[in-house]
Amino acid sequence: YGGDKIEKQTSDALMAAYVALQQIGTNLYTEADAAIELGNCYDASLLESQADNVFQFAENLMTVIEEHE
Repeated sequence: YGGDKIEKQTSDALMAAYVALQQIGTNLYTEADAAIELGNCYDASLLESQADNVFQFAENLMTVIEEHE
C-alpha cells in the first residue's frame, strides 16, 4: 500500500469518517463526565473506555489518510 494515492472521493469519505469519529469520541467523553457527576463510576468508566477506543480508531484512520495522500 505504501505510497499509493487514493482518489479524492475516497479521501473525502475517509476524512468525513474521521471527523464523525472525533465527534462520537467527544460525545462519549461528555456522557462520561455526566455519569461522574451523577456518581455512576461504572458507566463513566465504560464510556471513557469506549471513547478512548473511538479516538484510537480515528487516529489510525488519519494515519491511513496521510499515508495515501
